[in-house]
Amino acid sequence: MIATTPTDILRFVLMRTEEGIATILVTLTSIEGSSPRAIGAQMAVAEDGRYVGSFSGGCIEAAVVAEAIGTLADGRAKLVRFGVGSPYLDIRLPCGGGIDLLFNPGPDPDAIAAVLLRHDRREAAALRLSDDGVFLDAVSDGDCVGWRDEGFRLCYAPTLRVVAIGQGEELTALARLAASFGADIAVLSPDERALADLAAEGFDTVRLTARTSLPPVRTDAWTAILSVFHDRDWEEELLPLALRLPSFYIGAIGSRRTQHIRLDILRAAGVPEDLRRKLRTSVGLIPATRDPATLALSALSQIVQEYHRIGSGTLGSNEVADRYAGNGDLMGQALQA
Repeated sequence: MIATTPTDILRFVLMRTEEGIATILVTLTSIEGSSPRAIGAQMAVAEDGRYVGSFSGGCIEAAVVAEAIGTLADGRAKLVRFGVGSPYLDIRLPCGGGIDLLFNPGPDPDAIAAVLLRHDRREAAALRLSDDGVFLDAVSDGDCVGWRDEGFRLCYAPTLRVVAIGQGEELTALARLAASFGADIAVLSPDERALADLAAEGFDTVRLTARTSLPPVRTDAWTAILSVFHDRDWEEELLPLALRLPSFYIGAIGSRRTQHIRLDILRAAGVPEDLRRKLRTSVGLIPATRDPATLALSALSQIVQEYHRIGSGTLGSNEVADRYAGNGDLMGQALQA
């Protein structure tokens, strides 16, 4: 893991609460100008001064911690401006902007635990933060972050899951980079050497033994599937099966010519048009990559971009389910029927 995640912040709150240490949940609710963090970013602060999360490169965190601990005196929520327009004239953001931070002292541990439980079940969850406290909120379609009904609503998406299918250095590079980002990884390959290396590093690996069937693999609306096969004999049989799995992203590497050939093969194999449309015909954000590391970075960047797009509510929860329809318990073996 290369950085703190939203659920790390919630777990910090629960851990300190279990220790009998009061905590404050701090949420970025508005931005004037520019800001190093997006609306919805959070910190958690303990009364002993420990904290996780950040809102800048270290410029205001000490002030946020002091302000947070100060709210424990009366236990009331408060909204404070930092940067442009702030009463704290000596505290400035490096970007020259201003941010509003909502301080919620003593957040309800049951609400926090409920969000984490749903997260562990790979379900989206939401909190409503207001003057009255922190409450579990319903997940609904539409914007998932912002002020609503006199409270600030914030959604927590399940962890990004990446199912990497292929062989060679492209596969291992993708798996390692995605794991460093914090994604949940499943690796499917006929390449015994690659699987042995990744298994030794703690990855969830599955050996492909037949070109005509996928072994059991769990996917859902928060899963990206990427084929990095150069051997089209494997891909031609497996890709039609993978397209039927629930996912928000499915792609296969290759040149424009390869992508056209791939679509023709899928059409000839009788794959329905709605499934063919799911396939990304341009994988990655860096064009014409020529080495495994850059390819992995390019592809993962595109996957993460789309993951954040659906997670922020650009697509509502029901729309995600409709667009990337499927049973979350669907297994590759069932597709053979």
